[in-house]
Amino acid sequence: MPPDNKLILLGHVAGAHGIRGEVVVKSYTGDPAGIDAYGPLTDATGTKSYKLKVIRVMPKGVVVRIAGIADRNAAEALRGVGLHAPRSALGDTEPGEYFYEDLIGLEAVDPTGSRIGVIKAVENFGAGDLLEIARDGISKTEFVPFVEANVPDVDIAVGRVTVLMPIDDGSKQEDEPTDNEQG
Repeated sequence: MPPDNKLILLGHVAGAHGIRGEVVVKSYTGDPAGIDAYGPLTDATGTKSYKLKVIRVMPKGVVVRIAGIADRNAAEALRGVGLHAPRSALGDTEPGEYFYEDLIGLEAVDPTGSRIGVIKAVENFGAGDLLEIARDGISKTEFVPFVEANVPDVDIAVGRVTVLMPIDDGSKQEDEPTDNEQG
């Protein structure tokens, strides 16, 4: 079980909204409007605290008032600030659900139990979640789709993830030259 004092990123301030100090928050919570339900959130170090009140949800994010922020300049100063909650405030996950932070640092092994490397990050570039694996003995990281076909077993208690690495069959073809590249 992960430590209760570990901070989990729930969203970040995307920018100011209006002139009264409201901000737009990009929320990573299941219900974006519920980002204020976890109590005061903190910065990544846990030293600055932010009490949020959700005003409304818009397509670009959640409009939020933060206690003590009363004008646009103060709101702009928060742009990019990550909003974190202690792991203990989030409760337990359902089977097959994981907080990204709980996966980072887990050992990646193949189906025989041989070590492949370590989970460095979990990313989503728009087509689904990917595990970024820092492979042992290789300087370049590799991405593996975080789906059951590629990741059949996740054991957070043991600290291990079973990964079926994609096979490179050498068939990667170079892109066709563009009109500008042809002679």
